[in-house]
Amino acid sequence: MGSFDENLGGRLRDIRQARGLNQAQIAEMIDVKRSTVSQIERGKRALAARELARLADALGITTDSFIDSGKEIDVVLEPQTTKYGKEQLRINVPQKNVRKFKEVLLYLLEQVGSRPNVGETVLYKLLYFIDFDFYEKYEEQLIGATYIKNKFGPTPVEFGEIVKQMIRDEDIEKVESKYHSHHQKKYLPRRDADLEVLKASEIKTIDDVICRLARMDAATISRYSHKDIPWLTTENNGIINYESVFYRNAPYSQRNYAEPVQ
Repeated sequence: MGSFDENLGGRLRDIRQARGLNQAQIAEMIDVKRSTVSQIERGKRALAARELARLADALGITTDSFIDSGKEIDVVLEPQTTKYGKEQLRINVPQKNVRKFKEVLLYLLEQVGSRPNVGETVLYKLLYFIDFDFYEKYEEQLIGATYIKNKFGPTPVEFGEIVKQMIRDEDIEKVESKYHSHHQKKYLPRRDADLEVLKASEIKTIDDVICRLARMDAATISRYSHKDIPWLTTENNGIINYESVFYRNAPYSQRNYAEPVQ
């Protein structure tokens, strides 16, 4: 367990990312420098009580729920609403992000969805590396999904809800199959991706990730993701911080330097 300041800083980071905010926006809320927010999130600087109160008020949550890391994460694709009985940390996904997620997923499925090795787990990792590679290059989010660290590798929290929408809207279809005797969930596109939603730099990043990683099976790409700096610097079941692509002191780590798998 980390110190109180480290835990509170990590909670701030998780809530900030869940709300789709950057460190500069948080800094403006509490009238500090962006570098100060970075220090707070890393537990290097305490979050003052007055700052905590201002943040909680600006984010529309109580200070208790801000401090309590045991609150569940609820994914809400705006403008839909969900009913829930207790206070939760909610990931509100703006419609522009939902659309970008859908078109990137469709583009991926057009390129590699029919490959026998590409099931749901591989898609999770491809989306993760697309998002984090783009952020490392441009310091901007491409899809901007929220990734949780679990034992299988980075998992995009929004994936399930967005896929349900896409199946309902007949954008994709779900196929149950087996790969090397293992149960596999596959998704196949039922319409073409709208490439007008994607910039040239975004398509290039997607293509680069496909070239480098899309021939890996689920076990291989999961092991590969476990060596990535953002994965290594995140606590189990925590939200993976986009800023961690810039951390360079994690042991046995990689960031974009593997050879393509033939």
